[in-house]
Amino acid sequence: MKILLGISGSSNVNLGLKLLKHLEQEPFETFCILTKGAKLSFYSENCKDLELLCKEEFKKTFFFDDDDLSAAVSSGSFKIDKTIITPCSISTLAKIHSGFADTLLTRACAVALKERKKLILAVREMPFSTLNLEHMAKLSSLGVIIAPPVYATYPKINALEDIDNFIIGKWLDLLDIEHNLYKRWEKLK
Repeated sequence: MKILLGISGSSNVNLGLKLLKHLEQEPFETFCILTKGAKLSFYSENCKDLELLCKEEFKKTFFFDDDDLSAAVSSGSFKIDKTIITPCSISTLAKIHSGFADTLLTRACAVALKERKKLILAVREMPFSTLNLEHMAKLSSLGVIIAPPVYATYPKINALEDIDNFIIGKWLDLLDIEHNLYKRWEKLK
């Protein structure tokens, strides 16, 4: 299986990186596109260079330049099975909704749509404007899964790491990847 992770320019790029750590532990090919906005957001929140960190931390993932529209993931013949963008900025959401394919990430999403492959958008914003919701509703009607980073309290959240694990676990569920990151719902007795 081939999974593409896009990390776009929104707050909490760290969640995308934590998801990537889990993806690297799986026996399939993992690819990643870091947008310019992701690099800027990450630096603003962490005072670190995102590209440098990724070169040091991730050995099994192949990274693509968002400006390289001729990269392998720009073609359906490369056969990416599942694409997830986390965080997905409102700008990226709007481009995908409108069919703009002016970056490698938006082109890869256009490919996922035309090939009817699983596409998951972890839209990171609050509150959503009516326009944002209209974009999400239209994409959802086309089969895109809208999965913002929202947590629940049933898994007994005690720390920020528990929240992150719950959110990442829900995304792994959507990617059909087994994990034990959070306690699943149990019927009350």
